[in-house]
Amino acid sequence: MTTPPSKIKIIIVDDERLARIRIRRLLQDDPDLEIAAECASGKEAVQKINEYRPDIVFLDIQMPELNGFEVLEQIELAPFPLIIFVTAYDKYAIKAFDIHAIDYLLKPFEDERFYEALQIAKERFGSAKQNSLSQKIFSLLEETGKIKNTFIERLMVKTEGRIFFIKTKDIIRIKASGKYLDVSTDTKSHLIRMAMNEIEAKLDPEHFVRIHRSSIININHIKEIQYWYKTEYIFILTNGEKLKSSNSYRKNLTRVLNK
Repeated sequence: MTTPPSKIKIIIVDDERLARIRIRRLLQDDPDLEIAAECASGKEAVQKINEYRPDIVFLDIQMPELNGFEVLEQIELAPFPLIIFVTAYDKYAIKAFDIHAIDYLLKPFEDERFYEALQIAKERFGSAKQNSLSQKIFSLLEETGKIKNTFIERLMVKTEGRIFFIKTKDIIRIKASGKYLDVSTDTKSHLIRMAMNEIEAKLDPEHFVRIHRSSIININHIKEIQYWYKTEYIFILTNGEKLKSSNSYRKNLTRVLNK
């Protein structure tokens, strides 16, 4: 009697419940697959991945406690599972994926794109390409580790024919102001010509958080947080300024609210 082939074991990792439900729905009719576990946090993912030893992991990048890259750093498996990254727009992460030829799903993704990524993973599973992909993941982790140490510590300001620098630790908040950014410190506000996405990528996320498409605040200069509505908050800063967060950036607030 022929033994039926074992199913491909999958773990879904995403801190958003609706995202996990959708991925599960897209996988449930495939007879080749078995969903071993679903995880709502990075810490839970490390535990379940090491316990269940999945073949494929759908891994969200932006999560509280541990992000997707930090999860992978704590996995102790050989062979390493195939990873399909799931991410909201992050041009630096996406650039790294493209450089290392690693597959990813960009939220919000279409069903067709999901099945394309899944089919590629199924074809690679158990083949010689799987080890090659593991090496690409390790190279990616080395690169993201280097990125952590490249955040700026001072910001150049050009004004009235002179150039000077302000230390990033002295920045209280940054707000969009037309084609400029309004950078506020304890003593003064400065206008610089730079895009919000650009400066966000240059600032250490351990100290700065984007709470709205038009504002970034220094975590160390938060004086008080007031609940506003659903997942929105009012941040009162050390200079007395009040800024409201938006629902679109609620995931960024997790590490601030959990401190």
